[in-house]
Amino acid sequence: IISTEVCEIFYKNNKSLNKNIIKEIFKELKKIEINLGKKLGDKKDPLLLSVRSGARVSMPGMMDTILNLGLNDKTVVALAKDSGNEAFAYDCYRRFIQMYGDVVMGVQAAHENEHCPFEGALEKLRKEVKVEFDNQLTASHLKELIKRYKAIIKKRTNSAFPQDPYAQLWGSVGAVFKSWQNERATLYRQKYGIPASWGTAVNVQAMVFGNMGEDCATGVAFTRDPANGEKVFYGEYLINAQGEDVVAGIRTPNPIAELNDEMPGAYKELEAVRIKLEKHFKDMQDFEFTVENNKLYML
Repeated sequence: IISTEVCEIFYKNNKSLNKNIIKEIFKELKKIEINLGKKLGDKKDPLLLSVRSGARVSMPGMMDTILNLGLNDKTVVALAKDSGNEAFAYDCYRRFIQMYGDVVMGVQAAHENEHCPFEGALEKLRKEVKVEFDNQLTASHLKELIKRYKAIIKKRTNSAFPQDPYAQLWGSVGAVFKSWQNERATLYRQKYGIPASWGTAVNVQAMVFGNMGEDCATGVAFTRDPANGEKVFYGEYLINAQGEDVVAGIRTPNPIAELNDEMPGAYKELEAVRIKLEKHFKDMQDFEFTVENNKLYML
């Protein structure tokens, strides 16, 4: 966790991380690497990270997130080999390029009537290869999409997509801190009386994958029905997907109750977590989860 205090330092330091903080992040990152036996940028067993915001109060969807950080032209080959699933590895890579290109490098729709350039390229490719959903794209389709994504970034920014995982990390941490002051977050804070001086923390976590196959899933849920407060487990999920797919509107998520039929073990654990969260916080909670190879992870 890179604390809210660092957010303040970041803004005072001309929106950049100083040497001492970078040194601290290196030190903490080593702990994650030792813990998992993986290394950021390793060509055999690469560690992949997610970089998320962490404000003092929940500000859902207001700030930026980067997933699959650490992928490049070499580590994607290692991920494909390690997982035994080439399409999964290249799907993660194209997602990362799209997120990083958008959030960190500012490659976005030029005006409100324009399509997101990455979504436009993805839709065009789906039509060319005659598939309806993203998860029907093969590894070779995804490799072609990655080429197109990189070309979009180069054309829009005059810079290449960064291959150095540490450059990716500094860019992502900075982008999450900057998103504290984006228009969405600022309006949200004004509406709910949240002081701008609080800042956001940045959480750097190891990645878990809901898009590795049919024994994987991702979802969002509430400890009860948010519309009327009824004490029922409420939420939705998708099999073989990553978090943003649940809210993207491309595939229709399933109601959480159906997870009991598809992954009874994970569902049972989620039920226990749901009860634990409400008991602890004494209020309704919302949460995100991922199931990787039938193992439940709370995000």
